[in-house]
Amino acid sequence: MSTAPPDRSGVDEPRFRDALRSLPGRVWIVSLGILVNRVGNFLPVFIVLYLTGRGYSAGAAGLVLGASGLGNVLGNAVGGYLADKIGRRWTIVASAVPTAGLTAIVPSLGSFPILVAVVGLIGVTSQIYRPAAAAVLLDSVTTNQQRLAAFAVFRFALNIGGALGGVIGGVLASTSYVALFLGNAAACLLFGVVVAVLLRDAPQPRTDQDDADMQADRTVGYRQALADRALVRFLLMTAVGEFVYIQSTVGLPLHVSEVGLSARDFGLLIGLNGLVVLVLELPTTGAVSRYRPEYVLAIGNLLIGAGLALTGFMNGMVLLSATVLIWTLGEMMSSSVAMAYLGGLTPPRMAGRYQGLYGAAYTIGTGAGPLIGGAVYAIGPWALWALVGAAGLLAAQLCLPRRRAAGLARGGAEPLR
Repeated sequence: MSTAPPDRSGVDEPRFRDALRSLPGRVWIVSLGILVNRVGNFLPVFIVLYLTGRGYSAGAAGLVLGASGLGNVLGNAVGGYLADKIGRRWTIVASAVPTAGLTAIVPSLGSFPILVAVVGLIGVTSQIYRPAAAAVLLDSVTTNQQRLAAFAVFRFALNIGGALGGVIGGVLASTSYVALFLGNAAACLLFGVVVAVLLRDAPQPRTDQDDADMQADRTVGYRQALADRALVRFLLMTAVGEFVYIQSTVGLPLHVSEVGLSARDFGLLIGLNGLVVLVLELPTTGAVSRYRPEYVLAIGNLLIGAGLALTGFMNGMVLLSATVLIWTLGEMMSSSVAMAYLGGLTPPRMAGRYQGLYGAAYTIGTGAGPLIGGAVYAIGPWALWALVGAAGLLAAQLCLPRRRAAGLARGGAEPLR
């Protein structure tokens, strides 16, 4: 990737801790809404158990998951367009309200084709908010450190919500799947209400050049975004990196079973990852905030790839826990930095579309990862872990600035995009 553009504020960067304290209220409002939404985001986690409990086969459940995954890619693209077209606030509301309604009717669906269609549509509507929420953060900050702090808070809210949601969802699922999906719908609706009532889109100063840029945006849209070579490189890194990371839920459990460990042991390993992220991601982000983001991303991807590739050589819980700590460190280093770095690449008035493409690349990586990982593992476990290591190296290489761009950056010139 090329180096990020110079900071827009033209002032000295504050420390990460100071930037965290100075975040505007809009960042906290969106993060609160994300926390609420994430706590109740049960459908993607429990839909397979729900379907198999109703007597559907694993293949049928996979078809439903595939429809949801395709919907996720489309939802991010639609959300990016709407965020730039109608504004961040109403795009989030337009995502939350229909998602709530569709999720509430899932338990009443009897026809399997209709179930596939509805869950696929939920995949679309449930992702429309993501580019808009990220764009709200970008609209609210002025410095690189503030941008990084904003996305660190956003990630923290996601992680807290995910942890709480897993526990609450497990309790509800053991009682009633109807209650589970109604709870999911209520959380989506509450998310929409929080945003509609508390959030206001940031005012955008208008100039003649801005008007010309907006007219050009209407003409080319995503085509203009994809002409940005730095963005395309970032998207490739995202897709490859997510393929690697998702093997923590594909290759890792397969390996745990192969070496004679139990599902409980796998749960403990994933729990270790979640606990470390909750406790240490914010301090880790602060620690790496002083360094050039391309190199932070490269090291983070290397650690994720190396940690997961080493899984194939480990047989006991202690050694496997060590590999979890390695790839978790890479995750903590790179997650918030990647989102903030993309914000630095984003031209004015295109935040929604850039974030939409990022979300699409993310979901492509996480969607293709289980399919490819499972197929390669069937050839031989060694093949998967070798592929993971190679993909980690590729993701790291895609993060590094090209030599000419790096040279221009050292000379003080605007880097090539």
